[in-house]
Amino acid sequence: MPETRDHSDLRIGVLFGGDSPERPGSVASAEAACKALTVQGLTAELIDLTGLDLTALKERIDVALLASHGLGGEDGKIQGALETLGIPYTGSGVKASAIGMHKPTFKTAVRAAVIDTPQWLEIHPTHSTATTVSSVAMSLGFPVFLKPASGGGSLEAGIARNESELTVLLEENREQPYTEFIVEEFIPGTPATIGVLEIDGKLTTLPIHTVETDREFYDYEAKHDLSQRRETCPADLRDLTATQMSRIALRVHRLVGAHGVSRVDFLVAPSGRTPVLEINTVPGLSELGNLATMARAADISYEELIVHVLDTAFTKPTYVP
Repeated sequence: MPETRDHSDLRIGVLFGGDSPERPGSVASAEAACKALTVQGLTAELIDLTGLDLTALKERIDVALLASHGLGGEDGKIQGALETLGIPYTGSGVKASAIGMHKPTFKTAVRAAVIDTPQWLEIHPTHSTATTVSSVAMSLGFPVFLKPASGGGSLEAGIARNESELTVLLEENREQPYTEFIVEEFIPGTPATIGVLEIDGKLTTLPIHTVETDREFYDYEAKHDLSQRRETCPADLRDLTATQMSRIALRVHRLVGAHGVSRVDFLVAPSGRTPVLEINTVPGLSELGNLATMARAADISYEELIVHVLDTAFTKPTYVP
């Protein structure tokens, strides 16, 4: 087992939950991570963020392992609160978390760095459906992919192959918790992801993970139901393609200022194009999740993975924006 820091005297709080639509995934991550810590003899407790008095955490825990997903959990808000309280926490700081969560900001940074990402149009919540559909038709054409500007898990996302389908999707999502959406060019291809993990102070990329599904796209159901997807890790890709994607994953991680652990999502198109879709600065930690699957392919056990993630709370620079 790789050398790790001594965490035996620490009170570890595994923070999860909150009111995000991604709460179920957060619960699964937290329960698995907490168990992995306790079976190694460490002191860990599950702490639900819903209705929590954050100021009480200072007297309750020494370090926070973040298993919080979605709005409020990985967008910099909980990270900022922990910074203010002076509690070490895993993963990225406020800036990287906010950039990674807000897709228009992230994609603008990626495009400025001359890294391929699907073309997109940001939808303002005050614009009428007709105005939005017209703008999409003129700037992107069809088909397109609709997704929340801040959110994950493919929740409230979908493909629109014409103006009528986009109209329906926009109207269906007007009452959802996500108030801002983007529309991307739809690129057929295989979803792929690459984990970035700090091990003994060195950033490394994990084996590439690809997934296929018979559903219309890799949606929430496919992501949470093993019977709805077929996974390959390490991915069956040309060596050159795999090497280039791994290099880009590291570039993206560093570009947004991420720290310690992240997961960078790509599409592998039949044309050979491999655009970056997004970065997850608080990747899921469930035992059957993508990050754990990639770690196993790198001969890193689940328990070792969680300790590596915990280590990231203590390797940040003195000041992280």
